[in-house]
Amino acid sequence: MSSSSAVLEVRGLSAAWEGMPVLHEISFSLQREEMLVLLGPNGSGKTTLLRCLVGLERPVAGSIRLEGREVVGVPPHRRGIGLMFQDPALFPHRTVVENIAYAPLLQRRPRRETEEEVARLVRLLHLEGFEDRRPDQLSGGERQRVALARTLAAEPRLILLDEPFASIDVELKAELRSEFREVLRSLGIAAIHVTHDREEGLFLGDRVALLFDGRLEAVGPPGEIFRAPRTERVARFLGYNVLEAGGHLEAVRPEDLEIVGTGSARVEGLVLAEGTTGREHLLVLRTDSGERLEIRSASASTGPPPGARVGVRWNRSVRVSLEPAGSSADRGRD
Repeated sequence: MSSSSAVLEVRGLSAAWEGMPVLHEISFSLQREEMLVLLGPNGSGKTTLLRCLVGLERPVAGSIRLEGREVVGVPPHRRGIGLMFQDPALFPHRTVVENIAYAPLLQRRPRRETEEEVARLVRLLHLEGFEDRRPDQLSGGERQRVALARTLAAEPRLILLDEPFASIDVELKAELRSEFREVLRSLGIAAIHVTHDREEGLFLGDRVALLFDGRLEAVGPPGEIFRAPRTERVARFLGYNVLEAGGHLEAVRPEDLEIVGTGSARVEGLVLAEGTTGREHLLVLRTDSGERLEIRSASASTGPPPGARVGVRWNRSVRVSLEPAGSSADRGRD
C-alpha cells in the first residue's frame, strides 16, 4: 500500500531519557482506518513511543508526519491525536455527558453540534441510562467506555490506546476489546494500541509491531508474525519453545512437542510441573541443557509426575536466529 494513503509516517525516531537511549531509529507508517498493535515486554519503550507521537516527549531525532504534516515541535493539543491511558482519568465531579462534552466545548463548537455529538457517542458506546452519573457511580468497563467517548468527541485523526484493558476483569475484557475495535472501525479512525498481552495484540491488530529494547524487530499481519518468528526473542515472546538442534535454533509451539521414550527423543529432561489450565493439559520440564519447555495438549489425562525423566520430540518447527539481522520495520502492508 502506498505511503501516500498513510495517516501517520514515522521515520528514524529516536528518544532518550536523562541521556539514556530509549528508542532507536523507529520507522513505520499507519494507514487510514488501520489498527496497529504495538506489542512488547514491559520496559521496551512502548509508552515512550506513544508520548513522542502525542507530543508529551520530544524525540532526539527523526520525523513524525500526520497526514503529511510534520508535527515534531507542535504542541499536543494542536496535533489532532487522542491519547487514552489504562487509567481513564475522567473528571470526577462531572457527569458522563459533561465528560464527553469537554473537548467539543473547549474547541468552542456550537452547543447544538456538541449535544448531537455527545448523544451519538452515548449511543455508539452503549452508555444510554448513564448520562447523569459521575465516574464513581460507574463500573471499570463503563468508565473506559466514557473515556473512549471523550477521546472521540475531540475528533482526532489518530487515537493512541495505552493498555486500556489492563485493569479490566477478564470476563469484561473480551467484550470491550471487540467493542472498541468495532467502534473505531465504524468511525474510520486509525489507532495504535499498546499492550504486552500477545493474545490481545494478535486478535485486535490489522498489523502487529514488536518492540524490544527500543527497537522495532518485526512489523506485519498478525498471522504472518505468529507463524514465522524470525528471532529467538520474538519466538519466546509469542509463546514458542526455543531449542538448539543440529547447531541451530528451532522455535516449536507448545502443542507441537510430544512426550516419548528416551530412546526416540530429540531432547531429554526432568518434569518440573504437571496439571491442567482448564482448557488443556500443561507439562513443564527442564531439558538437560537447561531449557525450560512447556508442552500443551487437549488431552484431559494426566502426564508424567514432577521429577520424572522424559524424552521429547517434534516434527514441526521454525528456524530462528539469535539476534535480528536488521530492521524488520514496515514489513506487510507498507
